Amino acid sequence: MEEKKIMTMPMKFFWSVVIVCILGIIIGSVWDFNINVALANKTDIGAFFATYGSYFSYCLYPAAGACFFVGLKKKGEKYNMLAWVLVILCWFMAVYYSNSYNGKTVRALFNYTAGESSPFLSILSWLFWAVLYGWVPFVVVRLLNDADPDKLIAVGAAIIVAGIAADNVNLWLKQVGSRPRYKYLITLDDPMSEFRNWWQMIPNLAGSDDSFKSWPSGNMTIASMMFALPMLTDVFKNRSERKNIVAFVIACIFVIVYGYNRIHMTNHFLTDVCFGTLITYLIYSVISTAFMKVAKS
Repeated sequence: MEEKKIMTMPMKFFWSVVIVCILGIIIGSVWDFNINVALANKTDIGAFFATYGSYFSYCLYPAAGACFFVGLKKKGEKYNMLAWVLVILCWFMAVYYSNSYNGKTVRALFNYTAGESSPFLSILSWLFWAVLYGWVPFVVVRLLNDADPDKLIAVGAAIIVAGIAADNVNLWLKQVGSRPRYKYLITLDDPMSEFRNWWQMIPNLAGSDDSFKSWPSGNMTIASMMFALPMLTDVFKNRSERKNIVAFVIACIFVIVYGYNRIHMTNHFLTDVCFGTLITYLIYSVISTAFMKVAKS
C-alpha cells in the first residue's frame, strides 16, 4: 500500500509541523508578552531580513509559472498561448506582492519622495523587483521534468491557488482579531494595559491601522509558502526522496528564522507567528492534496 503523503512528504513530517505550531500557540498563550520582552531588539540586519526575506518565498510564484509553462507546452501547441500568459502572470504576482508589501523601503533606497521626485524613480523601484524575479522561470524551466505534464500543472496550480487563499484568509483574520502589535504597545506608558491575547478579538477595530494587525502574522503566511518547496523539487529532473527531505528541512529553517525575526523586530508575538504558519500550512496541505488527486485521476 502506497504511503500517504502531504506535499510529497510522509505524514510524519506533516504532523511534526502541526504539533510544533500547536505547542508554540500553547506556550505563547501563556507567555506571549514576556517572550517579546526577552527577545525584542531591533537591528539593522533584522530590518534587512524583514524587508527582503520574503523574496525567497515569492520566488515560488514564478517557479509555479514555469511548471504551468512546461506542463502546458508538453500537452501540445494549442496551449502555447496559455502557457506564456500564465508564466508572465505568475512572475507579475511575485513583483506585485513584493512591491505592495516592501515597495516603500525600495523606493526610499532610490530616494523617491511621492509628489516631489521624478516618476521615473518610482518606475525604477518597480523594475528592481521585476529584475529580481526575472531569472526564476528561465532557470526552473530547465530543471523541470516534463514526463508528467498533469503533475506539473497541478503543482503550479497548488502553489498559486494556496498562496492567494492563504493571503486573503490572513488579511480577513487580521481584521477579525485587530490585535495591537508589540511595537505599538512599547510606545505606551503602560504597555500591558493595552495588551490582548489572541483570543481577545475586537473585530474590525483595526481598520487601516497597521498597529492593530498583529494576529495572525502575514509575513509568516508568506514565509510558510516555503513548505511547498518539496513539491517543486519532486518535479525536477533526477528527483529523489532525499532531495525532497532537504527541501523540507530548508523550508523549516527558513520559517523558524523568519518567525524569530518577526518577534525580534517587535512586529509579532509567538502566537501570531505560530498561527500564521499553521493556517498557511494547512491551506497548502488541503489545496495541494486536492490538485494532486485530480492530476492522478
